[in-house]
Amino acid sequence: MRILLVEDDSSVSGFIVKGLREERYAVDLATDGETGLSMAEVTPYDVIILDVMLPKMNGFDVCRRLRAKRQTTPILLLTARDAVEDRVAGLDTGADDYLTKPFAFAELLARIRALLRRGSAQSTPHMKIADLELDPISHRVWRAGQDVLTNKEYSS
Repeated sequence: MRILLVEDDSSVSGFIVKGLREERYAVDLATDGETGLSMAEVTPYDVIILDVMLPKMNGFDVCRRLRAKRQTTPILLLTARDAVEDRVAGLDTGADDYLTKPFAFAELLARIRALLRRGSAQSTPHMKIADLELDPISHRVWRAGQDVLTNKEYSS
């Protein structure tokens, strides 16, 4: 699964990227809203994790613009803004979920899994060419019934 993280705080982004990669997710990082929007428009992601308070363009605007372009990738807003009004505003811009900082990494992972389940109808299907098969959900590649790549090799 491929995740876009848009987060300008290097300590937070480093922690999240390291943890997600350990969980075998492919992670791309953008450190401002404009770059995150550009990346989301040209690369298919399974989930976008989006900070709200970003340089150049805030997360609410990024989310709003993606939804205006009919982008259906699940979006999780991750922010220190925890007022009810902020959560409502975030969800009303088109976000699928909202998690406030500080957060438990286990909860972030659970929310990502839930978003992936909801978006599973849009996921890439199991692919097969002759005796070579790939399952992007389980990160498994095999030929003639024998595994060819480990999960770690698949992720790199």
